[in-house]
Amino acid sequence: MARRSPIVIAGQRVGPGQTRTIDLPVSETYHGEAVVTPVRVVRARRPGPRLLITAAVHGDELNGLGIVRELMFDENLRPSAGTLMCVPVVNMPAVESQSRYVPDRRDLNRSFPGSPAGSMAARIAHTIFHGVVRQADFCVDLHTAAVQRTNYPNVRADLRNPGARRLATAFGCELIVSGKGPEGSLRRCACEAGVPTIILEAGEVWKIEPSVVEIGVRGVRNVMIELGMLQGEPARPVYQTRVEKTTWARATLGGLLWFHVAPGDLVEAGQPLATNSSVFGEGRAVLIAPCDGIVLGMTTLPAVRPGEPVCHIAQPTRSLASIRRALERRGDSLARRLRRDLSTSVHVTEPEA
Repeated sequence: MARRSPIVIAGQRVGPGQTRTIDLPVSETYHGEAVVTPVRVVRARRPGPRLLITAAVHGDELNGLGIVRELMFDENLRPSAGTLMCVPVVNMPAVESQSRYVPDRRDLNRSFPGSPAGSMAARIAHTIFHGVVRQADFCVDLHTAAVQRTNYPNVRADLRNPGARRLATAFGCELIVSGKGPEGSLRRCACEAGVPTIILEAGEVWKIEPSVVEIGVRGVRNVMIELGMLQGEPARPVYQTRVEKTTWARATLGGLLWFHVAPGDLVEAGQPLATNSSVFGEGRAVLIAPCDGIVLGMTTLPAVRPGEPVCHIAQPTRSLASIRRALERRGDSLARRLRRDLSTSVHVTEPEA
């Protein structure tokens, strides 16, 4: 997949060996001033794949912005073949308002491929999708958990798509969650348009978390090596497993939670996940794991009402016993730091005997 045709964004051409930052107009303010999304295109002299990195499709998810910023600072990640295209802020109006959603209250990640005559979200989606996404050969879309939650880093992809499966495996996260993605999501529409796309889900909203940035940069580097855009050895995770099913453990009573697990922990069915207590600390109920699995994500808000989600458990296709053996054989300092850093958002204690 070695394209030699020029890349043209907002009427500006980027030829072999050129690096350009282009302001792509996506909307207007009340004053009629242009709202633009910056696009950085780094094109090597040698032909090769076009890899697109997108972030902040949801305006409160800033970890991806931090990842793209580090990619741009690292000269070692300048492609020796092909083209690296970066959109650090897809949803500029939402980032400006510090909101998940576009000002018209729509979810941009349910609005692709968009429409030039639709809602504000549909118009932005159309401009990004047809102006940038369709010029790529592959795409990595960077996300975090929703508000008041955190996610252990995981890649999500339609594993029936060979290109997406290739990216997901190469990225190097421990967990690969299988799925096409919601209707109107960037990754689903991109795959349907012939641009294999995966997403990284990692960390929290409104933060740029150092260890999440590190895992994201490492993953993009791995993908670039896999696609022949860089030379070098990829960084491999301690273990890697596919996840076909996930489940939420939900609060049975209202109260305050004492958490007993953290993101990335391995859990067994019946294991205590959290203790629900009164405001005076008196235990009311213990929430237990409904199945064996890995803590994919969890709430960071200790106050809950009945039915609210507490712990998102991934059920891996690989056995927990083999995963434990892999962790015992070879530790990963980055994986350990990720678990430690993400657990600072929740107060983890040992369950009472």
